[in-house]
Amino acid sequence: MKSLSIEQNTTSLARRSLLKTGFWGGILLASASLGAGLSGCATTPAGSAQTPSPGEAHHYRFLSEDDLILLAAITPVVISQQPATNAPHTDKLLADIDTAIYHFSPANQQEVRKLFDLLNFAPTRALLGGVWSSWENASATDINAFLNDWKDSSLPLLNKAYSALVKIVSVSWYIQPENWQKSGYAGPPQAAMKALPQFS
Repeated sequence: MKSLSIEQNTTSLARRSLLKTGFWGGILLASASLGAGLSGCATTPAGSAQTPSPGEAHHYRFLSEDDLILLAAITPVVISQQPATNAPHTDKLLADIDTAIYHFSPANQQEVRKLFDLLNFAPTRALLGGVWSSWENASATDINAFLNDWKDSSLPLLNKAYSALVKIVSVSWYIQPENWQKSGYAGPPQAAMKALPQFS
């Protein structure tokens, strides 16, 4: 009977802890979004801010100017953690990330927007990410420490945010044909490409 009571108390404490984490996580994300808006953080898509390669324009439909600065700082560090990779062609990768997020569902786009606002808003970037300088001035060491802190955090919210950030960058990297072999994928069979030329 005593052990049943202890189990119930433990379950109750775990549930309460989870609810508190969810509550404070929600408050934090809402504060970051509100703070970003009030502080003038740009969330308007950047338009034709950069080009993925000379002579090829990309019209940004999701990423803002602030997002581009954030991702330009983070992507080389994320990609350097992948096996057998060189420094990415950042402009092209940013264009691919923008295209990928633009095709997310509206609900997923909202979650990504909250994450980027949290990282672009200086107080939450410093308190939650440990990056006290602007993203332009953050060192690779600082960014690597921030990513590892979120990956190993005891807060599930930060683990999920880390996972989302790394997946967005990594998938956009590996979807580029020139990077297929680095993931062990040799590309689609030539017979299939000949039969379906519209996909080449």
